[in-house]
Amino acid sequence: MKGRLTALGVLTLAAVAAALAYQAVARQRDYRLLIARGDSALREDQTFAAIEAYSGALALRPGSMLPHLRLGETYHRRGNLDEAAREFRLASSLDPTTARPLEELGDVTYQRQRYARAIEAYGRALRLDDRSARVFYKLALAQYRDADPASALQSVRQSLTLDPRSADASYLLGLCLRDSRQITGAIRAFQQAVSIAPALVAAREELADLFHGLNRFDEEIEQLQALAAIDGNVAERQIALGLAQHRAGQSDLAVQTLGTALDRWPDTPGVYRALGRVWLDRAQEDPAFLSKAREALSAVAKNPAASSDTLTMYAQTLVEEGDVEGAARTLDQAMERFPIALDAFALYVAVAERLNRSDAAERAQTRYELLKSEF
Repeated sequence: MKGRLTALGVLTLAAVAAALAYQAVARQRDYRLLIARGDSALREDQTFAAIEAYSGALALRPGSMLPHLRLGETYHRRGNLDEAAREFRLASSLDPTTARPLEELGDVTYQRQRYARAIEAYGRALRLDDRSARVFYKLALAQYRDADPASALQSVRQSLTLDPRSADASYLLGLCLRDSRQITGAIRAFQQAVSIAPALVAAREELADLFHGLNRFDEEIEQLQALAAIDGNVAERQIALGLAQHRAGQSDLAVQTLGTALDRWPDTPGVYRALGRVWLDRAQEDPAFLSKAREALSAVAKNPAASSDTLTMYAQTLVEEGDVEGAARTLDQAMERFPIALDAFALYVAVAERLNRSDAAERAQTRYELLKSEF
């Protein structure tokens, strides 16, 4: 009898063990299915379904890192940054040896413009995996936004050591070097960025600005031509190119470029303003161009939204043609439009003196000196 009871007990324990094992296997199977369901929903941008699936997986395995990570990614996708940050922190606490939750926590805090916290998160991720060029780049970007270009320079160089073909990292390197007044190095970095990614507009814009500052007009024009080709439907690209050609002494080509722009964008004030600038400058050597300058500028100067700079140039054409009263009225408007063109005050002083308005000339001179000191 005793032997039978013992055998029965053994069989009972075996049955319980088998049931528990089956239950564990079933829970693991259901857990994997819920994770897969959530991943599928997230790929299709069905974030509500993804949250439901990942939450179900978390209920089956409360101590698992993966559901928290996936929930964080889903909340991030939805723009719920506070919830995303909470889930990433939980994921990291459950598995402190994994860098990914920390990287994604850094992404969220960076997006919230909490750059110091992003730097901390990326730094912790790199202590776990210091071979990630991507995380070094993100760290450098956060340091740059946190007004620490020296640290950003060190981090972005580390990123480029690991991945020399990153256009974004080369661009960021250029920004750091530019801010450190290392202009030659900045140019090389931006050139490397556009050699990797020829359509990287921001890098070409930086190159154009740097070449302009160095009076390297041919190279500036080369970058502006590339930008005009990339942004073929943007009038401002053609305007910038035309003005650069004019500064380089290629005024005929500038007129051709701006004339083509005028045919494409006849209602764009900036094109008329740029043409007016070119004709007005050429009129200093040949007065025959003065009427063309006035014609181009009058098309936009009468617009209530005309800029102070446009009105000032138009007033200059009126002065040259002898309409001093008209110039004074135009400059009255120019000196009230923001941002105010400083040249408006200087020109008004000369106009007011010709009209024997000494008090007005003195007031304009005083405002001119005051505003000039602020720049």
